Amino acid sequence: MSQAPASSARIPEIRRFQDWLRDTRGLSFDDYHSLWAWSTTELDAFWQSIWDYFKMASPTPHAGVLARNAMPGGVWFPGAQVNYARQVMRHVAPADAAGVAAIISDNEKGQVRTLSWPELQRQVASLALHLRAQGVQPGDRVAAYLPNIPETMVAFLAVASLGAVWSVCAPDMGTSAVLDRFKQIEPKVLIACDGVTWAGRDIDRLSVLAELRAGLPTVQHVVLQRNLGTTETVADCADFSSAAARNDAETAAFEAAWLPFDHPLWVVYSSGTTGLPKPIVHGHGGMILVMQMLGVLHNDIGCSYDPMTLGERYHWYSSTGWVMWNAQLAGLLAGTTVVIYDGSPGGPKDAPDWTVLWRFAARHQVSFFGAGAAFYAGCMKAGVDLSTCGDLSRIRALGSTGSPLAPDVQTWGNEQFRRIAQSPEQQDMWWANISGGTDFCGAFIGGHRELPQRPGVMQCRQLGAAVEAWNDAGEPVVGQVGELVCVQPIPSMPLYLVGDTDGARYRASYFEMYPPGHGRKPGGGDLGPESGSVWRHGDWLKIGDDEGQGEWCVIYGRSDATINRHGLRMGTSEIYSAVEGIPEVLDSMVVDLEYLGRESYMPLFVVLRPGVTLDDALRQRLAGAIRTALSPRFVPDDVFQVSEIPRTLSGKKQELPIKKLLLGQPLDKVVNREAMANPASLAWYQEFAQAHLSRQPGA
Repeated sequence: MSQAPASSARIPEIRRFQDWLRDTRGLSFDDYHSLWAWSTTELDAFWQSIWDYFKMASPTPHAGVLARNAMPGGVWFPGAQVNYARQVMRHVAPADAAGVAAIISDNEKGQVRTLSWPELQRQVASLALHLRAQGVQPGDRVAAYLPNIPETMVAFLAVASLGAVWSVCAPDMGTSAVLDRFKQIEPKVLIACDGVTWAGRDIDRLSVLAELRAGLPTVQHVVLQRNLGTTETVADCADFSSAAARNDAETAAFEAAWLPFDHPLWVVYSSGTTGLPKPIVHGHGGMILVMQMLGVLHNDIGCSYDPMTLGERYHWYSSTGWVMWNAQLAGLLAGTTVVIYDGSPGGPKDAPDWTVLWRFAARHQVSFFGAGAAFYAGCMKAGVDLSTCGDLSRIRALGSTGSPLAPDVQTWGNEQFRRIAQSPEQQDMWWANISGGTDFCGAFIGGHRELPQRPGVMQCRQLGAAVEAWNDAGEPVVGQVGELVCVQPIPSMPLYLVGDTDGARYRASYFEMYPPGHGRKPGGGDLGPESGSVWRHGDWLKIGDDEGQGEWCVIYGRSDATINRHGLRMGTSEIYSAVEGIPEVLDSMVVDLEYLGRESYMPLFVVLRPGVTLDDALRQRLAGAIRTALSPRFVPDDVFQVSEIPRTLSGKKQELPIKKLLLGQPLDKVVNREAMANPASLAWYQEFAQAHLSRQPGA
């Protein structure tokens, strides 16, 4: 079955929004760039329109939209009262009438569960009443050590409904990493699982739970979620199933508390390579607005009960430790059925299987399929044939994030879905390639179903995101690579960092490079010395123009890991695109080691297909690929074959930590093993660093 008829019949959500603006505001725009420019210069009008379009409700009026335009310290919708859980639960009645589910879950054991909207509401109310009975008050922190299962979403909504502050770590994280995070927020309650199933193995986590309890003296109450079904008695723990099982008049009458717009919602953590992770606090109102705008307008996610999008099923593979779990959860804000998978996306290590998620998507008729860019690359390298994975004909959109998506990977995906449709003439699959961050829990760059596509390129800057690329002089540039900055506030920017009483760490993290008065407003005009600072995100960005048809963006990797050879600056992603286009190369990483008073040294590390050995012929092909695609300047000084590329839990290559290690900094000072997906890989690089440094003059 071809996706083309369904896709063409459906009105894009962003088009519906523009029609609504025309009908209710009298606003029309010639192209997307004009709409974007309005959204980033007329902030009050734009964000009020988002409030109205998504039917936000408050028992009290707000005195303004952006009452204080500053970064940091913007004040949004003063006087308004909201609650994330309330915005979700407004969908219960219409979704139930349409007979669509709230959550569909699956796991490695094939255990499928469906949670209806009324059942979601009942379980949330029951658990919230249990927590309230334990003394949980607005502002108290509730920490969760849970996998990607329905209970985690129930727990979050219960916590949010009370006005308590949520924070979650994934059970694949070690004890030290979890304590580094949770100790900073001093939780009152801990909700934890007994274990997880990963890559074909059941992994007990009761010993970790004991360590967490011992390391978190502020915890007064523990709720145990028996994910593995353990029958072992755990002292002084409430049972999650029992706590969520109430079904009485008090449960039916429960309502989420009305809270100030900027009331703290959750704490998420940066994946910093040194020091303790930053505990970042976001507010209810900002997350409701920004997550709906991202999910609905840019990712084109519709209500499952809307006649136009009936049956919408949204999946974005993530662990609970990655901000994309928050984005998956946010599908509930839109009334979408979220379809979640708990387990390894690549199968067991001794028998890799990159079809796992695709077969899952086919079983549950997923309509929007999202994953990290590294997942799609893994599928391509493994030679996956999607036509053998079941009926994927309902997938109409593919989402990608986590790292730049290589053009050849996107082309591979398009070809796969043309084969599924049995139509070589079928138009390319729509890819919602997004780039943002945990820091503001949103996206700066993203998709637009009606704009032109080109492989490896993101379609546009997101509405409300006053993003620019700045050169070294702090001037916006088009068609050139520059620092990604945001020159206007967004409602989801952090309220504060926990423990950062004077705001110094917050300012140093995002605003130190461009202090107040630096730069120009979108559309022209000096920011002026009275303005706030400019958000510097830490990515290299290039913005291009399509001659009035829109705009496109390319992320070139982290700006602090950029290659700068002989005066020419290049993002690492372009080197990876060239190197990983060679069939024998499964993965790669490059670092540029800069030394004062001497030439830089740039090694390339490659993971090769099983049975392939790095020889002179392959070295020459690698150099030729880089020379042809980029420039002879970026041919590496050396190439080394390795078994793994170090990656974070969210799949990002650890370029900067390895660079610092090779420059002589101690391993424990440059990387947090507990925040890595494959910490054992570091041993090889540590040995390599010692050998490399011993050869340097003066060693």
